[in-house]
Amino acid sequence: MVRSIIDPITRIEGHLRVEMEVTNGKVSDAWVSGGCFRGMELVVQDRTPEDAAQIVQRICGVCPVSHAHASTIAGEKAYGITISNNARILRNLLEGAQFLHSHILWFYNLAALDYVNPINALKADPADALALALEAGTSTNSDFVALQARLAKFAKNNQLSIFSGNWFDADGGDAYALPPELDLICTAHYLEALEMQAKASEISGILGGKMPHVMTLMPGGITFVPTAEKLDELWSLVNTIYDWVEATMIPDTLALAPYYTDALNWGKGVGRYIAWGVFEDASMEMNKRYLPAGVLDEGLNVSDVVEEKITEYVGHSWYKGEDTYTSPYFVTEPDFTSYDVKDRYTWVKAPAYEGKSMEAGGLARLLVAYKRNVPFVREQIDGLLKALGVPGKIAVAQSTLGRTALRQIETLYIAGLMKEWVNELIAALKGGDSEYFRKPATITGSGTGFWEAPRGALYHSEKVENGKIKGYQIIIPSTWNLAPHDAQGNNGPLEEALIGVPVATIEKPINALRTVHSFDPCTACAVHVSEPATGKKFETVTSPWGVK
Repeated sequence: MVRSIIDPITRIEGHLRVEMEVTNGKVSDAWVSGGCFRGMELVVQDRTPEDAAQIVQRICGVCPVSHAHASTIAGEKAYGITISNNARILRNLLEGAQFLHSHILWFYNLAALDYVNPINALKADPADALALALEAGTSTNSDFVALQARLAKFAKNNQLSIFSGNWFDADGGDAYALPPELDLICTAHYLEALEMQAKASEISGILGGKMPHVMTLMPGGITFVPTAEKLDELWSLVNTIYDWVEATMIPDTLALAPYYTDALNWGKGVGRYIAWGVFEDASMEMNKRYLPAGVLDEGLNVSDVVEEKITEYVGHSWYKGEDTYTSPYFVTEPDFTSYDVKDRYTWVKAPAYEGKSMEAGGLARLLVAYKRNVPFVREQIDGLLKALGVPGKIAVAQSTLGRTALRQIETLYIAGLMKEWVNELIAALKGGDSEYFRKPATITGSGTGFWEAPRGALYHSEKVENGKIKGYQIIIPSTWNLAPHDAQGNNGPLEEALIGVPVATIEKPINALRTVHSFDPCTACAVHVSEPATGKKFETVTSPWGVK
């Protein structure tokens, strides 16, 4: 048995430690530890729901809109408000822009470097790269000759920044399997993705006043009022992003996947999924959202969400007591002791549904949508499975590669919906519909905002008395995914997904890294690996500019 430590995993947000034991070349146990206490529930106490919608965005600079949205839905339930149709569409657009930014960022600039070696692109023949791109059906917007020249200058100065992660492939390793031409294509798209992220954030800035931390989203609707000129600008941005996503993301996924098909065999996790749903349709019902709500059991049977079935256990987390709390009566009382995997080892609580840990995120949303028979999602997932050589085998999507690949389907779906929503707003403006905000019917009540952030199921619950918050609780997506062991000793979703992951050597646990990144955890990460039998340890020290 060996214990393997990477410290830290970069290209994610926050503070995370993953400690793994490895037996016979595979992970046999794992402990995931979130190293940051936020306590935002305490910050909003005695503030108004309008204040809360602004404050809770500071939980995350990548998905602030989702936090504002979930908080706003909770406030609207407490206030007795049903928003107008225009507010619904505008809020979908605002949320959609953030999803597009986050998905593009995650795939190209965070996760892709686990599979793409930009320095290897220096060996490519640019003409062959162009031919390969055309054959793969992916975009050819970049000048591959010019890009290769830029890469050569970059490599020459020996300041490789995030590209230095390819130490996993050093000394003749085989962690990175792409031919140089495909590395060149994907590096070009890495840079193009930076531009597309900016355009997505520009949409957020137009609708939200600024980004991150938008200012126009609040209980009652939205304070942004569109004009013909602004809608023209939104139409142009949305169509530009859609065209790029359609031409690039799924074709790139299909080009990369054949070189890493082994990743279909590990990283499943607990095999149970939750999605609260995101993007309202006109009915405003959770199960009819464009990406609907649902709970999937081990057999991928879908059922409706029941709030009272959500619990949180704190016995392995740095909070007082060893209790299990039931929604919405959660408790947040921090009590740091020490890091001990046999006792308490994380700031992350252990949420559960019907007493079982659940995976949240893009894979969960898409599997629920598939089971809810959303036409676009079913068609695209079936097509992707066929292209991967496993037609009809939806179970293989429950893997490191499946979790990574399916999210591009969601990106294309959202980009297409954004086009529809802009056209709906243009029609509404021409028809004279100008209602965007509604006032509270009451200032005392309670409500829960079930919503989705790009990384998964997001829960904000609040109790309001005379316009002031007297109780507030949050369960973020990474709380589900990064949960520690439960009261019975069962692993959380990421911990379970790491079990069985191949580790060729403790110095290069690249497959563990790929599995962690497939969850897109919202916390900067340190993975620790050690070998008890030999006392051997592997640790790196990483600056914001790369591994040293």
